[in-house]
Amino acid sequence: MKLIERYIFRRATIMFLATLLPLMGIVWTTQALTNVNLVTDSGQSIIAFLKLATLILPSVVPIILPFALVIGVTQTLSAMNTDSELTVLSAAGSSRMSIIRPVMFLAAGLSVLSFAIDNFVEPYSRVAVRKMIATAHADLLASVVQENAFRKITDGLYVQVGARRSGGVLQGIFVADARDPNFELVYYAREGAVDEERSALVMKDGEVHRKLPDGDVSIIKFDSYAFDLTDLTRMAGEANIRAKDRDLFYLLDPDPDDEAYKRAPLAFTAELHRRFTEWTFPLLFGLIALVVSSDARSHREARVHPMVSALGAALVIRWMTFYAANSAEDSVWFVPLMYLVPLVTGALAIQQLASNRRLDIPMTWQEKLTDLMVRLRLVRPAGADGEQPS
Repeated sequence: MKLIERYIFRRATIMFLATLLPLMGIVWTTQALTNVNLVTDSGQSIIAFLKLATLILPSVVPIILPFALVIGVTQTLSAMNTDSELTVLSAAGSSRMSIIRPVMFLAAGLSVLSFAIDNFVEPYSRVAVRKMIATAHADLLASVVQENAFRKITDGLYVQVGARRSGGVLQGIFVADARDPNFELVYYAREGAVDEERSALVMKDGEVHRKLPDGDVSIIKFDSYAFDLTDLTRMAGEANIRAKDRDLFYLLDPDPDDEAYKRAPLAFTAELHRRFTEWTFPLLFGLIALVVSSDARSHREARVHPMVSALGAALVIRWMTFYAANSAEDSVWFVPLMYLVPLVTGALAIQQLASNRRLDIPMTWQEKLTDLMVRLRLVRPAGADGEQPS
């Protein structure tokens, strides 16, 4: 690359990283905090939480990369335009390719990185996260959460423990079971414990209240009662692996005996085509950023800020592809749309750049926008500095 191209590449990369890291930190934190209760309730350590949060990170990166690139490129080129650097380059006879080339190098590198993460790193991390969550659920049933905490185990099943003693002994057990719509069960027991196989909660010296829909209540006292946990521990300990959790090679040739594939074969097809399209977003969004911000502009020219225009276009394209990918899970007719949106957008952007045309607001819109900006005192009206209005 030429000296000016290395200069633009360095500035765009720095601005991209300055945008990426805070965005990634915010999204990563919100995603990790959704599982903090699960980890703490099951008695996991802070190391387990940090491991879980780290495994979530690969699923965040491919989503943020294209938008961070848009912000980084538009902000870099806008700053260069404000400092008259783009004007100097144009006056010196430098071609527009000296601006396009470093941006596309950066976008191409991010596309390769996005493809690798999306197809190989993220599936592994997703499976690891699901297994950790499944294990935490199973441990949750064994440890019966915290003392004096009325905790929901699953839909319709709640447990409270007054105290936990050595040897796994639980005192002051209260269990409310409303999973069966035909009756409700409430268990009270002086003490109890989860057996070694985690198949039952053995309660001693207590009573069970059974309430029917008509309001009748029957009470039975017991010396020992085993509350079955087999279904709960088996379901909680198994990770549900879906199409998004599979790597590229599995999606190309899925196992016909896979239960998830049998239930929703179109979900695997849609996920495969999503992997083939979404890695191009850094390239596509880089082209959009160049279209709106790579030409020299006068400071007095009325136009929407390039970052607003580029982000608006990127959000619309991202929404269209997201809608097509979700709809493709129900109908294969949406698969071509997943390819059509980025191809058409990329072709239009390349045509705009190749023709060396500026992206201008239509005159009627420009006049209205200029009038609005004058009213808001954002720009001076023509003739305000002694010059004749055109």
